[in-house]
Amino acid sequence: MDAASILADLRDGKPPAPEALGWFARGLADGQVSDAQAGAFAMAVCLNGLGEAGRVALTRAMRDSGAQLSWALPGPVLDKHSTGGVGDCTSLLLAPALAACGAYVPMISGRGLGHTGGTLDKLEAIPGYRAEQSEDRLREVVARIGCAIVGASAGIAPADRRLYAVRDVTATVESIDLITASILAKKLAAGLEGLVLDVKTGSGAFLAAPDAARALARALVETAKGAGCPTVALITDMDQPLAASAGNAVELAEVMGVLTATRASPRLEALTGSLGGELLALAGLAPTAAEGSAQIIAALQSGAAAERFGAMVAALGGPGDFLGRWKAHLPQAPVILDIPAPQAGAIRAIDTRALGRAVVALGGGRRREDDAIDPRVGLTGLRGLGEHIAAGEPLGQVHATDRASAEAAVAAVQAAHALGAPAPAPALIRERVA
Repeated sequence: MDAASILADLRDGKPPAPEALGWFARGLADGQVSDAQAGAFAMAVCLNGLGEAGRVALTRAMRDSGAQLSWALPGPVLDKHSTGGVGDCTSLLLAPALAACGAYVPMISGRGLGHTGGTLDKLEAIPGYRAEQSEDRLREVVARIGCAIVGASAGIAPADRRLYAVRDVTATVESIDLITASILAKKLAAGLEGLVLDVKTGSGAFLAAPDAARALARALVETAKGAGCPTVALITDMDQPLAASAGNAVELAEVMGVLTATRASPRLEALTGSLGGELLALAGLAPTAAEGSAQIIAALQSGAAAERFGAMVAALGGPGDFLGRWKAHLPQAPVILDIPAPQAGAIRAIDTRALGRAVVALGGGRRREDDAIDPRVGLTGLRGLGEHIAAGEPLGQVHATDRASAEAAVAAVQAAHALGAPAPAPALIRERVA
C-alpha cells in the first residue's frame, strides 16, 4: 500500500478498505505519511466521507496506532468529551467533581480548534502546569487524586496527534468522520469504562444545524459502544457562550469562582451537573442521572471538587497554593475595555462563532498550528440571550494586549449581537442520545 493510491481512492469517492485505513494511520504515526498527504486525506474525507464502516475502521486504526491503557482501580474509570464551543470549561469542573464522587478520571484533552477554546490551553494559563505527562505519572496522579487532565502522550493515538493539527489549518474540522475518529481514538485508548459526550449545536458549534449535531452524536455513541465503551451523548446549546467568559485565563477564573463559591455561573454549573449525572448513573455510582447530577452539584458546592482540583494542579506542576491564591497566579491583560451596547433592547441572537473568532484575533487561539497562545486575552461579563440591556450598557469586557486590538474586538462583539424585541432562549440540553 501507499498513500497516493489511498488518496486517489478517496478522491474518486471509493471508501478505502479497513486495511488501507490501518496502513494510513500507522503512516501518520511513524512519519511515513507526509504533512501534505495528511492534509489531502483530511480534505478528501471531509468532502466525500468514509461511510459507517469506514468511520469505525478509521477510529480503531487510530486507536491502535499507539499504546492502550488499562486500569486496576477501586472505582470506575470515566471521562467526558465536548465537540467544542465558546466559553465551555465544563471539563475543569467535571473532572474533580467526578473524582469527589468516587470515580477515576484520566481526562485526555486537546487544544483549541478553530474558533473554540482548548482545555489544555486554559490549564496552561496556570504557571508551571504541565499538560504533557508520562504514562507512569498519569497513573500515579489518577490513583492518588482521582483525576488528571492532560494531553495525549506521544504513545496514545499518535495518528490522531498528526491529523488533529492538520485539521485546524485545512478547514476540515467539521467532518463527522474525522471528529468521531479523533475523539474516540484517544478516549478508547485510555481504557474507559464509561463516556459522556457533549455534542454542541447552534451558532457557536462546529456543526451548527441540529440534524448534523444529531448525526454526529449517533455516530459517536454507536462507534464507542461498538468498541465496548458504554456511552451517552447530550446535544447541548451553543447559540450563546456557555460561561460568561471566553478565553483562557478568564475562563479559568470563572471556574475558580464556581469551585470556591465566590461566583455563580448557572449554565456552566447546570451542564456540568447533567453530564456528570449521566456518567455516575452509567457507572452505577448513582441510581439515576438526576440523582447523579445532584451528587455533582453537591461536590461543587461543598468544596470537595475544589480540593481535588487544587491537588491536581499541584501534582501536575502548578502552584501548591493555587486553590487559595488563584487570583494572584493567573495572568491579567494590560488593557480592559467595556463593550457598550449600540442600542437598547433584548438580546435576540448571538453569533457565538464570531465571539470565538474575536478571542482568536486577540491572540487567545491559533490561526496556524505553531501560533503561540496569549493566556491573558479574552472576553468577560458576557450577557445571555433574552437579557434586556440599555444603550451604552456593557455587553461585556474585552481583555487585550493593546488598545487597537481591544477596539477591534469591541466592534466584533457588538456586531455579533442582535438587539430588539425579546425572544425565547433555547433549552440548554436539546436532546439525549443513548
